[in-house]
Amino acid sequence: MTRFRLVVLTLPALALNACSMAPKYVAPVAPVPVSWPVGDAYLAQSEAALPLVSYREIFQDQRLQSLVEQALTNNRDLRVAAANLAAARAQVRVVRANQFPAIGVSGSATRTETNGRNGGSPAAVTGDRTSFSLQGGISSFELDFFGKYASATQAQRDTALSTEAAARTVRLGLVADLAQAWTDYAADKDLLEIARATAANAERSVTLTGARLKGGVAPRTDLRQAEQVLETARGDVASQTTALAQDINAIRLLVGADFDESLLPGSLDEVNRSLAVLPAGTSSRVLLRRPDVVEAEYLLRAANADIGTARAQLFPSISLTGLLGVASNALSALFDKGAFSTTLGGSADWSIFNAGGRVANVEVARAQRDAALASYERAIQTAFSEVADALADQGTLSERLRAASRFTEAASDTARLTEASYRQGITSSLENLDAQRSLYSARQQEIAVRRALAGNRITLYRVLGGDQASPAQAD
Repeated sequence: MTRFRLVVLTLPALALNACSMAPKYVAPVAPVPVSWPVGDAYLAQSEAALPLVSYREIFQDQRLQSLVEQALTNNRDLRVAAANLAAARAQVRVVRANQFPAIGVSGSATRTETNGRNGGSPAAVTGDRTSFSLQGGISSFELDFFGKYASATQAQRDTALSTEAAARTVRLGLVADLAQAWTDYAADKDLLEIARATAANAERSVTLTGARLKGGVAPRTDLRQAEQVLETARGDVASQTTALAQDINAIRLLVGADFDESLLPGSLDEVNRSLAVLPAGTSSRVLLRRPDVVEAEYLLRAANADIGTARAQLFPSISLTGLLGVASNALSALFDKGAFSTTLGGSADWSIFNAGGRVANVEVARAQRDAALASYERAIQTAFSEVADALADQGTLSERLRAASRFTEAASDTARLTEASYRQGITSSLENLDAQRSLYSARQQEIAVRRALAGNRITLYRVLGGDQASPAQAD
């Protein structure tokens, strides 16, 4: 019994003290410049550090925050990501169990009956015999001297952490997608109002032109041209009505449930006023906190640990077996001292020749680590490029919006003056219609720039990974 306890207590200690054949992990140098590009297009005046902020600090409208909270609770993509994360964490425990011995207990009872003759006597001889046995011990257990199972556990743990980072990527994308859908609804609502206003103005032009046609002042071509403007606007009203309904459907899908439509924005101006501006000029190392970059780094760590597992396969496998059993014919005497039996055994297995297969496994693991390193560096470079593009866009959007606003103002004044001249018979119908078309186009273009301005702030939130506090930690 003492020897059995010694085996049980000693083997896990041997397993936990195993050496590791995995190379020491050294974080690679980020293959990007120290800071974002600085120039006229970027409006960067200093290298101010960018703090990590939550979506509440970027999307400040309470209505959007309420929708985000509902989405974080109900969205089905998040539930899938959470289930995948739970499975990955459980798999770590599955792999880690190989580092410990498996202890099992089994028992049996046998009853034997005899019925025969004794020495030719006619009298029958009968007897019963019952035996009991109980066995407990350690099944064949491989000592992890060379860290094969420890490296496999580390690789699985890093894989689980990469899955957690992937779940954070889903969360970040969900918040950004919802903010974009919320913005699209506001933009389409503004476009619908513009189309309705244009249609109403076109109806007045058709009425006026029809009256001038009846009076013999205007030709029929003027009426037909006015009707073209009217029907174009009416078609846009129908299209924008559809777009608005589709925006609501998109928000409902992202939220994962029905929502109160009073949480929708009233106009695109409301949206832009509620979105905080992220400054340029921060250190590019902030990208190391982006979920997809974190995911790539943990996959790199897992590939590095896989090298240790492959190296350990080159060394012999040492297994131990421990068995402790008791047997007795009487249940009451089952645990008497004399009923105990102990069996200890060990074995070693080392493949002398396998045509270089195990050495090739090490080379495969190294090649996979190199591929993971390249993927990690590519993730950083892609993130840097996306942020730099967004910042360049941010640097010119304000001027583009000012130009679009001034153009709309000029087109509006031109349309107003041209219509007044047309009513007085000074300008032609064609000039009046061209002025209306120009104003309609200018207002649509201004909405497009305002939508781009809001979209740029959402894109910066997405590409900076701003809603992540720190890299994932081991569970």
